[in-house]
Amino acid sequence: MIKGPFSLLIGLLSLLAVAPGYGQKAFIKVIDQKSHEPVAFAHVCFEGLTSGSAKYSLTSIEGTVANEVKEISKMAISYMGFATYADTIRPGQSIEIQLRPKVLSMDEVVVTAQYTPERADKSIYKVEVINARQIDQKAATNMADLLKDQTTMRVTQDGVLGTSLRIQGMSGENVKFLQDGVPLIGRMNGNFDLNQINLFNVDHVEVIEGPMSVIYGSNALAGVINIITKENKSSLLNATANAYTESVGVYNFDAAVSVNHKKHGFSLDGGRNFFGGYSPVDTSRIQTFKPRRQYFFDGYYVFTSNVLKFKVSGDYFNELLIDKGPFVDRYNETAFDNNFTTIRYSGRADASIKLPKSHFINLLGSWSGYTRVRETVFKNLTTLSENIVPQSWAQDTTTINNLIARGTFARSNPDRKLNYQAGFDISIERGKGKKIEGYSQEIGDYAAFVSVKWDPVTNLSIQPGLRLIYNTNYNAPLVYALSAKWNIIEPLNLRFSYSRGFRAPSIKELYLVFIDVNHNVLGNPDLKAEKSNNFNLNLNWTVEKAKVAWSMDVSGFYNFIENVIMLAQTGGSLEYSYENVSRYKSSGVQIGCSYSVYPAFKMQVGIAETGITGSPDVDLPYDTFKWSTEVTVSPSYRFIKPDVTLSLYYKYSGSAPQLMFDEQVLTWGWVDPYNTLDFTASKGFWNGRIRLSGGVKNIFNTTTVPSTGGNGGAHSGGSGNTNVGWGRTAFLKLSVQFNKYK
Repeated sequence: MIKGPFSLLIGLLSLLAVAPGYGQKAFIKVIDQKSHEPVAFAHVCFEGLTSGSAKYSLTSIEGTVANEVKEISKMAISYMGFATYADTIRPGQSIEIQLRPKVLSMDEVVVTAQYTPERADKSIYKVEVINARQIDQKAATNMADLLKDQTTMRVTQDGVLGTSLRIQGMSGENVKFLQDGVPLIGRMNGNFDLNQINLFNVDHVEVIEGPMSVIYGSNALAGVINIITKENKSSLLNATANAYTESVGVYNFDAAVSVNHKKHGFSLDGGRNFFGGYSPVDTSRIQTFKPRRQYFFDGYYVFTSNVLKFKVSGDYFNELLIDKGPFVDRYNETAFDNNFTTIRYSGRADASIKLPKSHFINLLGSWSGYTRVRETVFKNLTTLSENIVPQSWAQDTTTINNLIARGTFARSNPDRKLNYQAGFDISIERGKGKKIEGYSQEIGDYAAFVSVKWDPVTNLSIQPGLRLIYNTNYNAPLVYALSAKWNIIEPLNLRFSYSRGFRAPSIKELYLVFIDVNHNVLGNPDLKAEKSNNFNLNLNWTVEKAKVAWSMDVSGFYNFIENVIMLAQTGGSLEYSYENVSRYKSSGVQIGCSYSVYPAFKMQVGIAETGITGSPDVDLPYDTFKWSTEVTVSPSYRFIKPDVTLSLYYKYSGSAPQLMFDEQVLTWGWVDPYNTLDFTASKGFWNGRIRLSGGVKNIFNTTTVPSTGGNGGAHSGGSGNTNVGWGRTAFLKLSVQFNKYK
């Protein structure tokens, strides 16, 4: 009787003693450093130091993840809005990790013009990052949506040629557009149609305003915009889908899927955009903003190891834009319509190799194609029949191909006072078509460049650089630059940059012949190359205390361009050709402030004053500077528990000067001031896997604004108006995302 209960008691005590050994597991707890709340669904990567095998996981709703490593491993924890945490962890170790929120996003990692990926606040250049959260908050679908609210940027519209951009008083010909470091091709009138650059697969955009000619060569006098596409670096499987509609008649849809298996990654995505067209005055056919349909696809394969990253990717874009003409026979309802098809495609391969002693090799090869097809049809709206107009002027195909090869060798060691980069850059562009003089033309640009980064003392960096260029059409000068960054005191940074710039005219500026009812543009094979001197100065003050942070940015710039190329009126009201203006200057100052109360409130305010002037001859004096003011205000508030974010985007665009070159005489035109305001609201569901956004764009209903001076542009037909947007619209966007980590 005694033995039984005693044996049972001993058994229970033994079980209790052994149970913890079986039930106790090691956990990692991830919390917000400022609010001490758990960070749910943060990405966690474990990589064994010996085996090199990687494992991915995700924190729970309580912010925890099991530590199941079998050896000492490297651990990286990342989540949008927080600085990435990296450390080592041992088997069986339980720890609490505090992720530091990026209140002002000062430590975004950037790659544009860097030796190796670098934190933005450590970069010798002032790099502005427009991250994925900002893109989502704005519900931006293309680059025109994204950039139109930037303080020193002006986005204008043309019904057929699309949007164009000005930075620091300089036109889009002087802005280098890159996608993952590869130059985009297919400019119309020197500018990219920003409506054709979709954001469906964009992770973030890096913007450097100012001279980048040593690193990126031609077209980089005003700055560089580098579009960084998404790459799945953490989950085994990621699938996303987005649907967007706007009351003006916009219907967009896209989807993507990516898979990671050990050291290999694959991705494929695509979508379709549709816009039905819009005109402030209903003319039944002729529309200010033409109807367009877009298809787009891209994908990649990537191999990643400790010393090598190799990536192959490709993309395809197809747009149909319909320019409906007026009735030529109202009774029979017949008209001539122009269908413009734009096809853009590219393939690229790049490799990043880590060498001993902090040395790195980066290699990039790319082949890009651009085709624009014009097809004129005679349409009968009664029978819906279409007949292609057989005359040669009514049909045309222009093709541009570009071959890029780029390589760099660099040492980037933060512990060394002297680091360096040397590289080569090859670009061969060929154009074919009836609108190009001689039907086929080719321009080659071959360059070698070197830069040295010297840190004589802890708080000072100085980076001189040289670029040697051989251009097949022009004698290029030696391009040189000097940049410096001085951390005066801990929160105060001063950046300075000077660059000598060079831009050879493009194939279209030299050889284009583009004539229709609203466009009469002729290339000029006698154009001189542009040469420039560019200066930029930036002072940044950043303070972060507890949950409050603020920053102030003051920037100034001065640009002087010799032989600037402008579209000049040479005859009748619609006859234009590209001509050299002897001298052109732009100058200005920009002040930006940001104030945040973590994690709910953020306010950004910017003001810029930009002036331009010119002289048609070295013996003639400059005209006085003509100035323009821009003001932006962007507040946002996030309600944490319901996961709701409200945002406003206001911009005042002051009266803007336009320097025109009419028959060897410089004249001034002006675009009247206007205001724009957008409101967006977004709500997350199912722990952020689903996000619903909605709002109103162009609340002030600004469509066109009067412009004065000259006889109208080559692309406006002398209308006296500048297109701003298609009026007030409501929009709705639904995003769904799924990730698998085990």
